[in-house]
Amino acid sequence: MVELADIFRRYGPDYIDRYGTRMLPSHHRALHDIIACRTEQMGGHLYCCENPDCEQLVYAYHSCGNRSCPKCGQNKTQRWIEKQNNLLLKMHYFLVTFTLPRELRPIARSNQKVAYDLLFKSSAAALQKLAKDPRFVGGDIGMMGGLHTWRRDMGYHPHVHFIVPGGGLSPDRSKWLPSNNDFFVPVEALSPIFRAKFRDVLKKTDLFDSVPAGVWKKDWVVHCKPVGNGNSALKYLAPYIYRIAITNNRIEKLENDQVSFRFKNSNTDHWKTKTLPAFDFIYRFLQHVLPKGFVKIRYYGFLSPSKRNLLAVVKYLLGDIGEPDVIPTVDERYICPHCGTKLRWVKPLPKSTRAPP
Repeated sequence: MVELADIFRRYGPDYIDRYGTRMLPSHHRALHDIIACRTEQMGGHLYCCENPDCEQLVYAYHSCGNRSCPKCGQNKTQRWIEKQNNLLLKMHYFLVTFTLPRELRPIARSNQKVAYDLLFKSSAAALQKLAKDPRFVGGDIGMMGGLHTWRRDMGYHPHVHFIVPGGGLSPDRSKWLPSNNDFFVPVEALSPIFRAKFRDVLKKTDLFDSVPAGVWKKDWVVHCKPVGNGNSALKYLAPYIYRIAITNNRIEKLENDQVSFRFKNSNTDHWKTKTLPAFDFIYRFLQHVLPKGFVKIRYYGFLSPSKRNLLAVVKYLLGDIGEPDVIPTVDERYICPHCGTKLRWVKPLPKSTRAPP
């Protein structure tokens, strides 16, 4: 099986020789971390199986923790879901998605930190404004959102997903105003508000003059759909939060300096195979590596960390004052892969100064 780390080990040095001076520091870091992840270079721990008939030694190397690493995302997803339980409300939820138009994508790719921040702010402000309209929710809403920058074939497609409880807090904080189970706000009205909000914040930057004038006259893509209860909504959003542009199990082969990988066609829902030169594959992946320190999970309204007092008010009004149960998960790292018996810790493994195998 070919892994992303294998491709980076084989072609990464040449890629850096050719494009290194034009690469962002976050791209250099991602290449280094993914290559080193769960190898001797990271250090780790040595375990021994407690079964006297097995006594297998297990070397457990540390993960790199890079958010673009395909080996680290799954554990983070589960931990994130468990951590969000205290934010859940016992009601229906919606998934609202805001997509940046094609004409703005080259600017966003070259100015990621600024463009992504404006995308978050303008989309959240647009949804909050429309939800306050008495014809729809009529109150203050809470939102939990995550940035997603790729299509299924790793093409560049920046957008933001928000999960939103179905209702809002009345202006005087005395009532919970529920929305319809199948309808939150009209996307036909939300789209121009989103476009205007983004235009207004972009005008405050040096990037505005680079935008084609026609983009402010076209319809901007916004989707809104019901996604069930809070647990269902979290599970729906979590993969968008910690999923990376491609996982190891979708890489089919590496031969003749080309990488073939599978992706599901969004129109037909059928699997297709795409083959790219190794350097093009690396470029496609790295364009989705976020700038260092960029916060890709954000909270607004009564879900904002600065307004958790309002979340307590919402829970009180809904009669939901208890904390949801958190289901513990089994950490498979401490189970013998050969016989399933518990592992016993033996000693730490120091980081290796040589390159990983």
